[in-house]
Amino acid sequence: MERIIFHIDVNSAFLSWSAVEHLHQDPSALDIRTIPSIIGGDQKSRHGIVLAKSVPAKKYKIQTAEPIVNALKKCPTLHIEPSNHAMYSEYSHRLMEYLKSITPDIEQVSIDECYMDFTGIAHLYESPIAAARIIKDTIYQTMGFTVNVGISCNKLLAKMASDFEKPNRIHTLFPDEIPGKMWPLPVSELFMAGKSSVEVLHKLEINTIGDLANANPDTLASHLKSHGTLLWEYANGIDDSPVESAPFQAKGIGNSTTLSQDITQADDAYLILRQLSEKVGQRLRKSNQYAQSVCVEIKYHTFVSVSHQMQLHTPTNANEIIYQHACELFDSLWDFTPIRLLGIRTSKLIDDTEPIQLSLFDIDFSDLSNNKKQEQLDAALDKIRSKYGKDAVKRGSLL
Repeated sequence: MERIIFHIDVNSAFLSWSAVEHLHQDPSALDIRTIPSIIGGDQKSRHGIVLAKSVPAKKYKIQTAEPIVNALKKCPTLHIEPSNHAMYSEYSHRLMEYLKSITPDIEQVSIDECYMDFTGIAHLYESPIAAARIIKDTIYQTMGFTVNVGISCNKLLAKMASDFEKPNRIHTLFPDEIPGKMWPLPVSELFMAGKSSVEVLHKLEINTIGDLANANPDTLASHLKSHGTLLWEYANGIDDSPVESAPFQAKGIGNSTTLSQDITQADDAYLILRQLSEKVGQRLRKSNQYAQSVCVEIKYHTFVSVSHQMQLHTPTNANEIIYQHACELFDSLWDFTPIRLLGIRTSKLIDDTEPIQLSLFDIDFSDLSNNKKQEQLDAALDKIRSKYGKDAVKRGSLL
């Protein structure tokens, strides 16, 4: 049976939730969703960036993540609402609890969006669209805000579908609909196509997603490395990633750092990943655990966050092994946009006393030997640092 995946996204979440909260406290209050308004900093200080905007604000070409001072130049009468993250978390929790009452197969990817694997419960409904309509309408009737629902056979296409016309809409994007619905769109509309990547694609005379889908993948890889291959796959609707119903952060060890200045060179990012890998590996060894999954997170200077994760053939707590996988993930993820934050997180942890079950068909014995040597070296360095201080031994590349 073909998978059926929903992507559920709250329309202008922060602003919608603020509007609902105001109306809950005072039913006669002005609904800020109906006027040019944003969520951001303080109107008096004019500091901060736009975190969310109303539909009327879009008519003034106000963009998410642009400085508030610029937004005010476009619309001097703009209503500015301060952010309230505690309240956002509460509304997000209510939403996810409702969706989990429908199926436990939910992967929350941010405070206001998630994927739902609808496959196992499809037989309970007249159709996926009918089910999406029930979900969408129930959220509005019981919680007061609207969502978009994208429906497809994989996460990528469901995500693309939910980004079609807003708000309060349901859209499908199945493989046979790609040429008509997705390929005519500007290439900048493709998920994971960042500003720098789009500039490169435009130089290659690739202007639409359809142009990208029909481009030579080798040419894309030569200009954008593995990210070019990923974009080509996405343009063709290729994505086999599962809906991870268990929260990735529920059981894991990680570390991240906000950079003193934005990174624009891969070599600089590799140095940061090296430092993070050593910290994560040390914490894993201190807790006597191995990791079976590694994830890299990037937050761009636009405050947009992206992440990729991968399963490991052999569980590890070795710095070098974590670092190698982190660099591989980084290369497939980074779109050359300036980086504000980098993070590494390991998950699917097991105690180092547990037996590790391996398949003889998948084992690379040279990797196993290298992994063991790295673990022994790291353990020896941990002892030295524990006795003589954390700076007793350092990598030359980090000096």
